[in-house]
Amino acid sequence: MIRSLFVFFFFCPILLSAQTVCSLESRQLLDKELENLASETTKNQSIQEWVVEIGKDFLGTPYVEKTLEIPGPEQLVINLQGVDCTTFLEAVVTLARMTEMQDLSFEQFEKELEKLRYRSGKNEGYPSRLHYFTEWIVANQKKGIIQDITAEIGGSPYPNSPSFMSENPQFYPQLSEPANLAKIREAETQISQYAYSFVPKEKIQSLEKGIQSGDLIAITTPMANLDVVHVGFAVWQNGRVHLLHASSKNKEVEISALPLHDYLAGNKGQSGIMVARLTGN
Repeated sequence: MIRSLFVFFFFCPILLSAQTVCSLESRQLLDKELENLASETTKNQSIQEWVVEIGKDFLGTPYVEKTLEIPGPEQLVINLQGVDCTTFLEAVVTLARMTEMQDLSFEQFEKELEKLRYRSGKNEGYPSRLHYFTEWIVANQKKGIIQDITAEIGGSPYPNSPSFMSENPQFYPQLSEPANLAKIREAETQISQYAYSFVPKEKIQSLEKGIQSGDLIAITTPMANLDVVHVGFAVWQNGRVHLLHASSKNKEVEISALPLHDYLAGNKGQSGIMVARLTGN
Protein backbone atom coordinates (compact mmCIF):
# COMPACT_ATOMS: atom_id res chain seq x y z
CA MET A 1 0.00 0.00 0.00
CA ILE A 2 1.37 3.40 -0.92
CA ARG A 3 1.42 5.50 2.20
CA SER A 4 -0.86 8.55 1.87
CA LEU A 5 0.48 11.20 -0.40
CA PHE A 6 -0.11 14.75 0.64
CA VAL A 7 0.01 15.70 4.33
CA PHE A 8 3.11 15.88 6.54
CA PHE A 9 2.74 15.37 10.28
CA PHE A 10 5.28 17.32 12.28
CA PHE A 11 6.21 16.17 15.77
CA CYS A 12 9.10 16.76 18.12
CA PRO A 13 11.49 13.86 17.55
CA ILE A 14 13.94 12.36 19.98
CA LEU A 15 17.00 10.73 18.44
CA LEU A 16 17.22 7.32 20.11
CA SER A 17 19.89 5.74 17.95
CA ALA A 18 21.58 6.44 14.65
CA GLN A 19 18.46 5.43 12.75
CA THR A 20 15.51 5.70 15.17
CA VAL A 21 13.32 8.71 15.87
CA CYS A 22 10.46 8.85 18.38
CA SER A 23 8.62 11.67 20.13
CA LEU A 24 8.55 11.74 23.92
CA GLU A 25 4.78 11.30 23.80
CA SER A 26 5.04 8.26 21.54
CA ARG A 27 7.70 6.74 23.77
CA GLN A 28 5.41 7.17 26.77
CA LEU A 29 2.48 5.58 24.92
CA LEU A 30 4.65 2.67 23.84
CA ASP A 31 6.11 2.14 27.30
CA LYS A 32 2.58 2.08 28.76
CA GLU A 33 1.46 -0.52 26.21
CA LEU A 34 4.56 -2.65 26.82
CA GLU A 35 3.94 -2.48 30.57
CA ASN A 36 0.30 -3.54 30.12
CA LEU A 37 1.28 -6.44 27.88
CA ALA A 38 4.00 -7.56 30.30
CA SER A 39 1.30 -8.05 32.94
CA GLU A 40 -0.75 -10.22 30.58
CA THR A 41 1.82 -12.63 29.14
CA THR A 42 0.47 -15.48 31.26
CA LYS A 43 -2.67 -15.51 29.12
CA ASN A 44 -2.91 -18.60 26.93
CA GLN A 45 -3.66 -16.78 23.69
CA SER A 46 -2.74 -17.33 20.06
CA ILE A 47 -0.89 -14.62 18.17
CA GLN A 48 -4.17 -13.96 16.30
CA GLU A 49 -5.90 -13.24 19.59
CA TRP A 50 -3.06 -10.95 20.64
CA VAL A 51 -3.47 -9.01 17.39
CA VAL A 52 -7.14 -8.34 18.11
CA GLU A 53 -6.56 -7.43 21.76
CA ILE A 54 -3.65 -5.11 20.98
CA GLY A 55 -5.41 -3.62 17.97
CA LYS A 56 -8.38 -2.70 20.16
CA ASP A 57 -5.99 -0.91 22.55
CA PHE A 58 -5.48 1.58 19.69
CA LEU A 59 -9.19 2.35 19.22
CA GLY A 60 -9.67 6.11 19.00
CA THR A 61 -6.03 6.81 18.10
CA PRO A 62 -6.02 9.67 15.55
CA TYR A 63 -5.49 8.91 11.90
CA VAL A 64 -2.49 10.93 10.65
CA GLU A 65 -0.84 10.70 7.23
CA LYS A 66 2.82 10.76 6.29
CA THR A 67 4.31 10.13 9.73
CA LEU A 68 7.27 8.29 8.20
CA GLU A 69 8.19 11.04 5.74
CA ILE A 70 10.66 13.13 7.71
CA PRO A 71 13.47 15.16 6.11
CA GLY A 72 16.95 13.74 5.73
CA PRO A 73 18.20 10.16 5.61
CA GLU A 74 15.71 7.34 6.15
CA GLN A 75 15.14 6.68 9.85
CA LEU A 76 13.02 4.19 11.77
CA VAL A 77 10.11 6.38 12.85
CA ILE A 78 8.11 5.22 15.86
CA ASN A 79 4.93 7.28 16.21
CA LEU A 80 1.97 6.05 18.24
CA GLN A 81 0.35 9.48 18.64
CA GLY A 82 -1.08 9.28 15.15
CA VAL A 83 -1.15 6.35 12.73
CA ASP A 84 -2.12 5.65 9.15
CA CYS A 85 -3.47 2.25 8.16
CA THR A 86 -0.03 0.75 7.52
CA THR A 87 1.79 2.13 10.57
CA PHE A 88 -1.13 0.97 12.74
CA LEU A 89 -0.86 -2.52 11.27
CA GLU A 90 2.93 -2.60 11.68
CA ALA A 91 2.75 -1.48 15.32
CA VAL A 92 0.13 -4.09 16.21
CA VAL A 93 1.92 -6.93 14.41
CA THR A 94 5.20 -5.97 16.10
CA LEU A 95 3.62 -5.86 19.57
CA ALA A 96 1.78 -9.15 19.03
CA ARG A 97 5.00 -10.90 17.98
CA MET A 98 6.87 -9.46 20.94
CA THR A 99 4.14 -10.55 23.36
CA GLU A 100 4.27 -14.10 22.04
CA MET A 101 8.07 -14.04 22.39
CA GLN A 102 7.68 -12.52 25.89
CA ASP A 103 10.31 -9.92 25.04
CA LEU A 104 8.69 -6.55 25.67
CA SER A 105 11.57 -4.09 25.73
CA PHE A 106 11.75 -0.89 23.71
CA GLU A 107 14.90 -2.18 22.03
CA GLN A 108 13.05 -5.29 20.88
CA PHE A 109 10.27 -3.12 19.47
CA GLU A 110 12.86 -1.23 17.41
CA LYS A 111 14.37 -4.48 16.16
CA GLU A 112 11.08 -6.14 15.24
CA LEU A 113 9.56 -3.04 13.62
CA GLU A 114 12.67 -2.58 11.46
CA LYS A 115 12.53 -6.24 10.48
CA LEU A 116 8.90 -5.83 9.39
CA ARG A 117 9.15 -2.46 7.61
CA TYR A 118 12.23 -2.98 5.41
CA ARG A 119 12.88 -5.38 2.55
CA SER A 120 15.86 -7.19 4.06
CA GLY A 121 14.80 -6.50 7.63
CA LYS A 122 17.31 -3.64 7.87
CA ASN A 123 17.00 0.07 7.14
CA GLU A 124 19.30 0.52 4.16
CA GLY A 125 17.82 3.83 3.02
CA TYR A 126 14.52 5.10 1.66
CA PRO A 127 14.22 2.60 -1.23
CA SER A 128 14.65 -0.32 1.18
CA ARG A 129 11.34 0.50 2.87
CA LEU A 130 8.45 -1.72 1.71
CA HIS A 131 6.37 1.04 0.13
CA TYR A 132 3.97 -1.24 -1.77
CA PHE A 133 1.95 -3.54 0.45
CA THR A 134 2.04 -6.48 -1.95
CA GLU A 135 5.83 -6.41 -1.63
CA TRP A 136 5.37 -6.08 2.15
CA ILE A 137 3.43 -9.36 2.05
CA VAL A 138 5.98 -11.14 -0.14
CA ALA A 139 8.97 -9.92 1.89
CA ASN A 140 7.47 -10.77 5.27
CA GLN A 141 6.35 -14.17 4.06
CA LYS A 142 9.98 -14.86 3.08
CA LYS A 143 11.00 -13.83 6.62
CA GLY A 144 8.57 -16.38 8.05
CA ILE A 145 6.41 -13.73 9.73
CA ILE A 146 3.21 -14.18 7.73
CA GLN A 147 1.61 -16.54 5.24
CA ASP A 148 -0.46 -15.27 2.31
CA ILE A 149 -3.60 -17.44 2.51
CA THR A 150 -5.63 -15.68 -0.18
CA ALA A 151 -5.45 -18.49 -2.74
CA GLU A 152 -6.06 -21.08 -0.01
CA ILE A 153 -9.42 -19.54 0.95
CA GLY A 154 -10.63 -19.37 -2.65
CA GLY A 155 -8.94 -16.31 -4.15
CA SER A 156 -8.52 -15.63 -7.86
CA PRO A 157 -5.39 -14.45 -9.74
CA TYR A 158 -4.62 -10.77 -9.20
CA PRO A 159 -2.60 -8.96 -11.91
CA ASN A 160 -0.14 -6.69 -10.15
CA SER A 161 2.36 -4.34 -11.80
CA PRO A 162 2.43 -1.20 -9.65
CA SER A 163 4.22 1.88 -10.94
CA PHE A 164 2.54 4.74 -9.07
CA MET A 165 5.64 5.92 -7.24
CA SER A 166 7.96 6.06 -10.22
CA GLU A 167 5.24 7.72 -12.31
CA ASN A 168 4.53 10.35 -9.63
CA PRO A 169 7.87 11.24 -8.00
CA GLN A 170 6.57 14.74 -7.26
CA PHE A 171 4.62 13.28 -4.35
CA TYR A 172 7.76 11.82 -2.73
CA PRO A 173 10.53 14.30 -1.82
CA GLN A 174 13.07 11.47 -1.51
CA LEU A 175 12.51 10.57 -5.17
CA SER A 176 14.07 13.84 -6.26
CA GLU A 177 17.31 11.87 -5.90
CA PRO A 178 17.84 9.91 -9.14
CA ALA A 179 19.41 6.97 -7.32
CA ASN A 180 16.33 6.54 -5.12
CA LEU A 181 13.99 6.78 -8.10
CA ALA A 182 16.00 4.16 -10.00
CA LYS A 183 15.83 1.75 -7.04
CA ILE A 184 12.07 2.24 -6.73
CA ARG A 185 11.71 1.37 -10.41
CA GLU A 186 13.77 -1.78 -9.79
CA ALA A 187 11.49 -2.71 -6.88
CA GLU A 188 8.38 -2.17 -9.02
CA THR A 189 9.80 -4.44 -11.72
CA GLN A 190 10.53 -7.14 -9.15
CA ILE A 191 7.02 -6.89 -7.65
CA SER A 192 5.49 -7.62 -11.06
CA GLN A 193 7.39 -10.94 -11.25
CA TYR A 194 5.40 -12.62 -8.45
CA ALA A 195 2.00 -14.32 -8.67
CA TYR A 196 -0.75 -12.87 -6.50
CA SER A 197 -4.32 -13.76 -5.59
CA PHE A 198 -7.25 -11.72 -4.33
CA VAL A 199 -10.85 -12.30 -3.30
CA PRO A 200 -13.09 -10.13 -5.51
CA LYS A 201 -15.33 -8.00 -3.32
CA GLU A 202 -18.51 -9.67 -4.56
CA LYS A 203 -17.19 -13.01 -3.22
CA ILE A 204 -16.06 -11.86 0.23
CA GLN A 205 -19.25 -12.88 2.05
CA SER A 206 -19.30 -16.34 0.51
CA LEU A 207 -15.61 -16.93 1.31
CA GLU A 208 -15.25 -15.13 4.66
CA LYS A 209 -15.58 -18.41 6.57
CA GLY A 210 -11.91 -18.97 5.71
CA ILE A 211 -10.90 -15.73 7.45
CA GLN A 212 -10.01 -15.62 11.16
CA SER A 213 -10.03 -12.72 13.59
CA GLY A 214 -6.53 -11.26 13.57
CA ASP A 215 -5.85 -11.99 9.90
CA LEU A 216 -4.26 -9.14 7.94
CA ILE A 217 -6.56 -7.67 5.30
CA ALA A 218 -5.20 -5.74 2.29
CA ILE A 219 -7.79 -4.02 0.11
CA THR A 220 -6.95 -4.14 -3.59
CA THR A 221 -7.80 -1.61 -6.29
CA PRO A 222 -8.78 -1.70 -9.98
CA MET A 223 -6.16 1.00 -10.67
CA ALA A 224 -3.58 -0.55 -12.99
CA ASN A 225 -0.58 1.26 -11.47
CA LEU A 226 -1.39 0.62 -7.80
CA ASP A 227 -1.74 -2.56 -5.76
CA VAL A 228 -3.39 -1.95 -2.39
CA VAL A 229 -5.25 1.11 -1.11
CA HIS A 230 -5.96 0.20 2.51
CA VAL A 231 -5.03 -2.37 5.17
CA GLY A 232 -6.31 -3.53 8.54
CA PHE A 233 -7.26 -6.63 10.52
CA ALA A 234 -10.22 -8.99 10.34
CA VAL A 235 -12.49 -9.09 13.38
CA TRP A 236 -15.52 -11.35 13.64
CA GLN A 237 -18.55 -9.55 15.11
CA ASN A 238 -22.17 -10.74 15.14
CA GLY A 239 -21.40 -13.58 12.75
CA ARG A 240 -19.65 -11.45 10.11
CA VAL A 241 -16.10 -10.24 9.40
CA HIS A 242 -15.50 -6.54 10.10
CA LEU A 243 -12.37 -4.42 9.63
CA LEU A 244 -10.23 -3.14 12.52
CA HIS A 245 -8.30 -0.30 10.90
CA ALA A 246 -7.07 3.29 10.96
CA SER A 247 -9.83 5.01 9.02
CA SER A 248 -8.95 7.98 6.81
CA LYS A 249 -12.66 8.80 6.56
CA ASN A 250 -13.44 8.85 10.27
CA LYS A 251 -9.91 9.97 11.25
CA GLU A 252 -9.29 7.36 13.93
CA VAL A 253 -8.68 3.70 14.61
CA GLU A 254 -12.03 1.92 14.61
CA ILE A 255 -13.90 -1.27 13.84
CA SER A 256 -15.96 -0.78 10.72
CA ALA A 257 -19.67 -0.44 11.38
CA LEU A 258 -20.38 -2.48 8.24
CA PRO A 259 -19.17 -6.02 7.61
CA LEU A 260 -16.12 -6.18 5.35
CA HIS A 261 -18.18 -7.31 2.33
CA ASP A 262 -20.52 -4.32 2.67
CA TYR A 263 -17.65 -1.94 3.50
CA LEU A 264 -16.14 -2.58 0.06
CA ALA A 265 -19.38 -2.98 -1.89
CA GLY A 266 -20.05 0.68 -2.60
CA ASN A 267 -16.49 1.81 -3.24
CA LYS A 268 -15.46 1.80 -6.91
CA GLY A 269 -11.81 2.28 -5.95
CA GLN A 270 -11.72 -1.02 -4.05
CA SER A 271 -11.81 -4.31 -5.94
CA GLY A 272 -11.33 -6.99 -3.28
CA ILE A 273 -9.00 -8.24 -0.58
CA MET A 274 -5.80 -10.15 0.03
CA VAL A 275 -5.55 -12.10 3.32
CA ALA A 276 -2.41 -12.96 5.29
CA ARG A 277 -2.00 -14.75 8.61
CA LEU A 278 0.74 -14.42 11.19
CA THR A 279 2.73 -17.61 11.57
CA GLY A 280 3.63 -17.28 15.24
CA ASN A 281 7.08 -17.77 16.70
